[in-house]
Amino acid sequence: MNQTAKPEPGKLPDTLKMAFATLGVVYGDIGTSPLYAMREALHPVVQAGGDLRMAVLGVVSLLIWALLIVVTLKYVVMLMRADNRGEGGILSLVVLVEILLKKRGGFVLALGIIGAAFFFGDAMITPAMTTLGAIEGLTVINPAFKDLVVPLALVILTSLFIFQYKGTAGVASLFAPITFIWFVTIGILGLFHISDDFDIFLAFNPLYGLRMLLDQPGLAMLVFGGVFLVVTGGEALYADMGHFGRTPIRIAWSAVVLPGLILNYLGQGAFVISHPQAIENPFYLMAPSWGLIPLLLLATAMAIIASQAVITGAFSIAQQAMSLGLVPRMGITHTSEDEKGQIYVGQINWLILIGVIILVLVFKSSSNLASAYGVAVNTSMIVDTLLALIFFWKAKTWPRIITIPALLFILVCELMFGMANALKIPHGGYMPVLIGAAIILIMVTWLRGRKLLANKLAKESIELDGLLQSLERRAPARVAGAAVFLQTDRKYAPSALMHNLKHNRVLHDKLIFITVETTDEPRHEGELVSVRQGPLGAWIVEARFGYMEQPDVPKALRACADHGLEVDPRQASYFLGRRVIRLAARSSMPLWQQRIFIMLANQSSRAIEFFRIPADRVVELGMQISV
Repeated sequence: MNQTAKPEPGKLPDTLKMAFATLGVVYGDIGTSPLYAMREALHPVVQAGGDLRMAVLGVVSLLIWALLIVVTLKYVVMLMRADNRGEGGILSLVVLVEILLKKRGGFVLALGIIGAAFFFGDAMITPAMTTLGAIEGLTVINPAFKDLVVPLALVILTSLFIFQYKGTAGVASLFAPITFIWFVTIGILGLFHISDDFDIFLAFNPLYGLRMLLDQPGLAMLVFGGVFLVVTGGEALYADMGHFGRTPIRIAWSAVVLPGLILNYLGQGAFVISHPQAIENPFYLMAPSWGLIPLLLLATAMAIIASQAVITGAFSIAQQAMSLGLVPRMGITHTSEDEKGQIYVGQINWLILIGVIILVLVFKSSSNLASAYGVAVNTSMIVDTLLALIFFWKAKTWPRIITIPALLFILVCELMFGMANALKIPHGGYMPVLIGAAIILIMVTWLRGRKLLANKLAKESIELDGLLQSLERRAPARVAGAAVFLQTDRKYAPSALMHNLKHNRVLHDKLIFITVETTDEPRHEGELVSVRQGPLGAWIVEARFGYMEQPDVPKALRACADHGLEVDPRQASYFLGRRVIRLAARSSMPLWQQRIFIMLANQSSRAIEFFRIPADRVVELGMQISV
């Protein structure tokens, strides 16, 4: 995501400028929902027959109240108060709840793993869904263009992913104006058609939606699956809070996004009541014939913006997951010198592209893909609500008598959406479930394998202080220069030191042992390093980075100068242990899971890239170990 400096409190022009900027990053996904949400919610009604007018009023009522309850009340009003030093998002909320409970792992971490896993599923489905939904406007212009929809979608999506490595700094400035024009356009389009049937204003009465649920619960469940599409992308408001601040996001939602969406849904509803044949694609059919091509181009641009938002969001979640030890290290490229949030993770980029291509080729249309869309987002939203319940119960930032009933009501609504989305599983909803389950398996395997590996290394390792004391009594030959050893556990001597002593039988004059710790803060604001001197004159360094930062060992070494340790990171020699993991005949981990863990370990990015260590100053010493 774009890491933009947040405005100072009290400066209204800066706040408004930031609110405008949020449009291009935060609201792309939810802004494309009018392309397909109404159409998909009404499809079950058409198939069931009955009173179309009452059905439309019920559906529009559900669409409006879904926006007000799930997005406005839950995310804009409530969850934005659950921030970790200004940062939001599901993994930030996990860390926050763990701090409040004073307990790591367990149920809270399990929820975080589930939510993060299904977020990656959403990152694959959203680009496919929004791009297909936009390009399908071609069939309104001319039905003969139907065969062009899939190839054109694949070309646009492939191009988008191929150029990710360049970053978005060059085009991000265009995102906000395009998104603003989009919301104004869809708002005017809807406003123009409200006059088709002014009774559409009755949809503000929630009883119309409730009546559908009570009178025809089976049909309502099918309709709910389409209605939920209106809130997909709502979680971005919370996830991007750290980049813009809560006030700009709330201003943009209240002043531009929510009015534009509600006007468009009202207009689509009135238009369908007066033109029942338009139910096939009410969004595009509302437009005048002269405006179809401009609207199609604008919708395609919005699809690209929405796709970009979830792709960069996936990069950000992947970086946090790496820092929290949920997934193997991956190469992170910073695509902008000025904006910290501009990152590119190649492995994630290509995995998402493969998933997107498969989804487009398998489902071929946004209507078919709607069966898969929503399941992943719904799961992530339920996880957010469960974590929020724990947070507001423990933090007591608001009176429990207000927050807990409100969140329980929201949870009931989301569980109802969940039951509706569960009906989609046999018809395509299995895709995000399979994707989410695969990612959960990867995360659980990685966590379990790392724990077993750490336990085994602890049993076979020697305590660092004890080793240095013994070397002090019988010191090996010393050579000029500084040697930096990376430690995974500050208590034990790194394997690279043991192998260096075994094979080279020398030590450098200046010995530095550094441990990199990930803190509970998004970005560590305290002392970057703590330094002490141990036996043999060795320097013991602990470097701290937030879970949204990329560890930087040379930066940490430069910070040691204030603590009496003078070392040039470009002249030091870095000794790293490289482990080759092999299968174990006896292990608490089954053979198939061992194979997955070994594969993940082999794919893990080298410590050189991850910790930003100068590659030409590294000595790697290998060892074999089994789990």
